[in-house]
Amino acid sequence: MKKFLLAGVGLIALGVASASAADLPRSMPSKAPAYIPPPLYNWTGFYIGINGGGGFGRSDFSGTFTTGSFDTSGGLVGGTVGYNWQMNQIVLGLEGDIDWSNLRGSAACGGTSCEMRNDWLATIRGRVGYAGWDRFMPYVTGGAAFGNIKTTIAGVGDSSETKTGWTLGGGIEAAIAGPWTAKVEYLYVDLGSGGSIAGSDASFHTNIVRAGVNYRF
Repeated sequence: MKKFLLAGVGLIALGVASASAADLPRSMPSKAPAYIPPPLYNWTGFYIGINGGGGFGRSDFSGTFTTGSFDTSGGLVGGTVGYNWQMNQIVLGLEGDIDWSNLRGSAACGGTSCEMRNDWLATIRGRVGYAGWDRFMPYVTGGAAFGNIKTTIAGVGDSSETKTGWTLGGGIEAAIAGPWTAKVEYLYVDLGSGGSIAGSDASFHTNIVRAGVNYRF
């Protein structure tokens, strides 16, 4: 009799446990972790770099005894230093550079040969960029330009004069890896006229296309 009673109690307990388990709420499905976008690139900071490219332009020899006009071209390579301030999506910057230059040209003028050459070129420019594309920043730039104008008249002599002028242009800079950025830019440079010799001087106007790599601190 006891065995039948124990067996009955066991069956009742088993039924109660099963019913309780059936009444338990189902487990909630697990959610995928929330996506956290990477932080936007910040352009603020000091940087140094190198640049190189080429230029092409026009020079006019004018004076008492010699006149002439000819194309100029050549390469440039040098260093860059600058600083950016980012305010929301606007980036304000100040940049300076100095390049060794081999811009030159020559032509017959006044019964002889005239040559204009630029040995070095430097600029100090403001920059205004737009950082709305995160790691890509298009910008406009402009400011002062400095360089020498060296003139040579065959059979007469040569003269070199340091001139101050202006520059204006634009480009695009991109963050490529860690603190490194790369840029491509265009500058128009006008140093006016200089290198006076035998009553003549030469004008210097050039278009510069160059690329650069910067390291940001």
